[in-house]
Amino acid sequence: MSKPTIYIGSDYMGFELKKKLKIYIKNKLKKKVENLGPTKRVKGDDAIDYSIKVSRAVVKDDNHRGILICHSGHGMCITANKIKGARASIGYSVSGAEMLRLHDNGNILCLAASALNPVEAEAIVKKFLETDFKPITRRLRRLQKLKKLELSNVRSS
Repeated sequence: MSKPTIYIGSDYMGFELKKKLKIYIKNKLKKKVENLGPTKRVKGDDAIDYSIKVSRAVVKDDNHRGILICHSGHGMCITANKIKGARASIGYSVSGAEMLRLHDNGNILCLAASALNPVEAEAIVKKFLETDFKPITRRLRRLQKLKKLELSNVRSS
């Protein structure tokens, strides 16, 4: 089993929150974090580009996780879920992030920079990264259905 990497990306609207979360993940949570862009704030960049980069990196290993930040979280989430193997959802609360991992084995957390302050975002990220999937029969069955859907309906990334 490989050491997990947390891949993080944002658009210009999520750039400042991403910088803070990257430091938090590395220094407070002591996890390996890799910024997949952007490295500087460029007004008008496209969230889609960074969502694709992060999602493709995450799906290479079951231990990897992704964090995506844009204005609402929606654009990042929609894009991430187009990548085969990505299971992304918007982190609207600590309990929502916990359910994403515990029930759905989510591997990508999308955050709304316009709705969260850094302290709230840190708490959501912490719960997402520290919660493990609980593989009970019904959840495993649902994940198998998703995989089957991907194979029949979604192009490979």
